[in-house]
Amino acid sequence: MKFRILLLLFTFLSINTLGQQTLREKIAQMIMVGFNANSTYADTLIVDLKERNLGGVIFYAHNVESPSQLSALTSEIRMNSKTVPFIAIDQEGGRVARLGSNNGYRSTYSAYQLGTVFNNEDSTRHEANEMAGWLSNGGINVNFAPVVDVNVNPTSPAIGALNRSFSENYMTVFYHSSWFIDEFHAQSILSTLKHFPGHGSAAADSHLGFTDVTNTWTEEELLPYEELINNGYDDNIMMGHIFNENIDSLYPASLSYNTVTKLLKDSLKFDGLVITDGMFMQAITTEYTFEGAIELAINAGVDILLYSTNEWQDRSLVDYFIDVVEDKVNSGLIAESRIDEAYIKIMIKKDILNSLENNFKSDNMSLKLTASNYPNPFNPVTTITYTLPFDG
Repeated sequence: MKFRILLLLFTFLSINTLGQQTLREKIAQMIMVGFNANSTYADTLIVDLKERNLGGVIFYAHNVESPSQLSALTSEIRMNSKTVPFIAIDQEGGRVARLGSNNGYRSTYSAYQLGTVFNNEDSTRHEANEMAGWLSNGGINVNFAPVVDVNVNPTSPAIGALNRSFSENYMTVFYHSSWFIDEFHAQSILSTLKHFPGHGSAAADSHLGFTDVTNTWTEEELLPYEELINNGYDDNIMMGHIFNENIDSLYPASLSYNTVTKLLKDSLKFDGLVITDGMFMQAITTEYTFEGAIELAINAGVDILLYSTNEWQDRSLVDYFIDVVEDKVNSGLIAESRIDEAYIKIMIKKDILNSLENNFKSDNMSLKLTASNYPNPFNPVTTITYTLPFDG
């Protein structure tokens, strides 16, 4: 896939800039947060971006009022960021789509409708292409989709019951996910496979508490990931907060070294970014402390930790997160090499993404020029005006 094209060049550039960043600045790239524009703490987002080097922001439906407002907001975030930010959203289609008829877009088909009811390449590509256009025009560069969970349990409360899976057949999931990803790549948007290693058989919802798939999960649920990775996929993969004793008898997937590093990175050879599902979901918060979950996730091999808010105990969550990780590095509980590894991967991806975004804009730009007062021997000044079809 085209996101591999500039990998070697940007690997060198990112390693070259490693020593120029402080430990705190590198840690800040490993967190992505949501925010509430009406909160008394909303102004900390700008401080987090400008002064603390926050790595990314996720938008929820409450952040989006209209296409023009979304574009203005993402422009403000970019202008106030110390480092090019990841700006992400969940735009799967169907029930989980932050852009829809309530904020100036339209209702979209679910993965189940596309993969099982229609099961047609043109339909999936058309729907993905239109949603990718919304994100591109709105300044969003990361989509937390597609869902590649196999529809093992159609009544699974977080997946099957919400029609978030393309199919019960893993190859159908693979094909539709591939078409979906292609359309977002065509508009220079990173995609995110979720929820590794497979949430489709779960009888519980990890948003609401401990979710055990030990007796329902099968290795067939890994096959869409394996097929996509073998075909060059290296964007992002989101870890589920699901517990599977067959893989790790102690920790859920998002906090599990056996799952993140041994299975995903070593066995499946995935070298893209690994992201957690929301760290404030109850499958994590009811079992682990804020600080303990951070340590486990980073040591498991996770590159980016996702939080639904930028507030924590009446202060910036980002600042507190950086303090926690810095203390754990200084005390030897987290190796600084693990921070460097994640930071390099993040910056490589951002460098490539930034280059592709610029190329996409150049390829799709119609520059309109008009000149006045030329030629005119009595007025040596020539005024040139230009218009662009987008901001930036």
